[in-house]
Amino acid sequence: MKFAVVCAGGPITEIANLTRFQKEDTVFIGADRGAMHLLQKGIVPHEAVGDFDSVTEEEYKKIVASVATVDLFKSEKDETDTELAVARALSYRPERILLTGVTGGRLDHTESNLHLLYRLQTTYSDTQFIICNQTNELSILTPGTYDLPTDKRFPYISFFSFGGNVTGLTLLGFRYDTQNETLETGMTKFTSNEPTEEVCTISFQEGICLMVRSSDS
Repeated sequence: MKFAVVCAGGPITEIANLTRFQKEDTVFIGADRGAMHLLQKGIVPHEAVGDFDSVTEEEYKKIVASVATVDLFKSEKDETDTELAVARALSYRPERILLTGVTGGRLDHTESNLHLLYRLQTTYSDTQFIICNQTNELSILTPGTYDLPTDKRFPYISFFSFGGNVTGLTLLGFRYDTQNETLETGMTKFTSNEPTEEVCTISFQEGICLMVRSSDS
């Protein structure tokens, strides 16, 4: 299993273009209204989970009629609907899990999902987790070396410390290369860099780095 896509119930304008993931080895999981978002885009999710408190009765009936596996949870629960959907996605043992529909709207939800991204990536290191919408991809990097192929959809790449300083940061193949620098918490120096090679290299020794690949439109 190569990909799993978790679609949450954020604004539909925040849903990434999922056309390139519509392959036989991709599993789609809808979290609450995210299941409706997928159906509206012509994608039938393999599973739908959540308390479904953000859909109407008619929409819920459509989800039940369309999706093979629908698990309804009580509203009073410890996990968010997105967390339930990610847990279901992990059961397929994918190489990557993309989370979309988790940005936009309420800022507390967006912040919560950034911290979820951090927890998932540091807990399940064998799986790559990415938050994506129409114009951005966010991922958490742990210490090591990464070869990053250029993606014309996202001409800008930014780096931020996510809990403690990032030390020994080296960027090669960018407009602004660096050697053995420290990315401190709150620092914006590494915003809006641009790749200049087909494959760029990112490495650092300590800390947790939030990488944002983005475009203007």
